[in-house]
Amino acid sequence: ADPTYTRAWPGGVGFTKCGGNYAATIKPMADAQKLHGCHQVLWLFGEEELVTEVGTMNLFMHWINEDGVEELITAPLDDTILDGVTRRSTLELARQWDEFQVREKYFTMSQLVRALDEGRVREMFGVGTAACVSPVGDIVYNGTNLNVPLELGNIGVLGKRVLDTLFDIQYGRVEHEWAVVV
Repeated sequence: ADPTYTRAWPGGVGFTKCGGNYAATIKPMADAQKLHGCHQVLWLFGEEELVTEVGTMNLFMHWINEDGVEELITAPLDDTILDGVTRRSTLELARQWDEFQVREKYFTMSQLVRALDEGRVREMFGVGTAACVSPVGDIVYNGTNLNVPLELGNIGVLGKRVLDTLFDIQYGRVEHEWAVVV
């Protein structure tokens, strides 16, 4: 998580699937890997360091928010956030399960750090067409390694549930309105 680089900005094309959105991420991602051993970049925006996306994926955080409410949160759609089908599917599944609050709202890096310090973060994961669901285990921020819980070792419980459900639908193991058998 390095505020030096920005993946997308208001008035740009961050909300579209175009090559320009990916090309600009190559150097920051290479730096993150070389300097910190990271696989992806957690993209921040603005002076308040809004957490936007991870790598080329939409980011989700499962946490207990500041009001003590269990919630799944992801950045809202605007001209910096891609309206990905896996993002949309994750939101729809979580709302169908109706087990916790689901919100599309920005959170800041300082809120994330505080929630990690207080043990309120359950897990974080990125979602996207190629990666499907990719867990976030550690974040390097201001020279500090922040450990994000992964209850099952290499993935969290909710991330695995989303992944398994999406694959079950995709491979026809369960009947679902999103998949038509032909």
